[in-house]
Amino acid sequence: MMLARNAAMALVVLLLLVAGAWSSWDTAQHVLLAKGREHGTLTVTGCNEETCSGRYVPEDPASKHRALTIAHSVAAEKGETLPVVVKPGTEEAVRTGWGGGLHAWLPLGGALLLAAPLIGGGMRLPRTAWSVAGAGAALLLGAFFAL
Repeated sequence: MMLARNAAMALVVLLLLVAGAWSSWDTAQHVLLAKGREHGTLTVTGCNEETCSGRYVPEDPASKHRALTIAHSVAAEKGETLPVVVKPGTEEAVRTGWGGGLHAWLPLGGALLLAAPLIGGGMRLPRTAWSVAGAGAALLLGAFFAL
C-alpha cells in the first residue's frame, strides 16, 4: 500500500514538473537559444491588459524597424527601452537578460512550489520538499526582483 501511494505521488509530482517545464520552454527557448535570432531593443509606446507594443530597433542594420508586441508583465512602463529577441515568424518579442530569462521560467517555479507539499506530505520526504520549495521560491523571487 505504501509503495502504491509513493508511486502515485511521484507520478503526480512528475506530471506537475513536466507541465511547468513544458509551458516555460515556449518562451525560455527564445531567451536561452537566442544565437541566430533577431536581436534589438523595444521602446514601449503603449499597453493594454495583456500586451505592450512599441518600436523595435534591430541590432543588425539589414533588419527592418517595425512595431512589435511583448507580454505586459515583462514590459515595465511606457517609454522604457528593453533588450529583446524576436520570436521567429511572429511580430512578438521576448525580453532577454536576467529578467527575461527568469520570467520565462516562472511556470516551472510555480510547479516546483506546487510539487513541494506532495513530496513532503505524500512521499514523506521533508528535506527534499524543502529543497524543491526553496528552488521554486528562489526562481519566483529572482524574477520579481530582476524585472
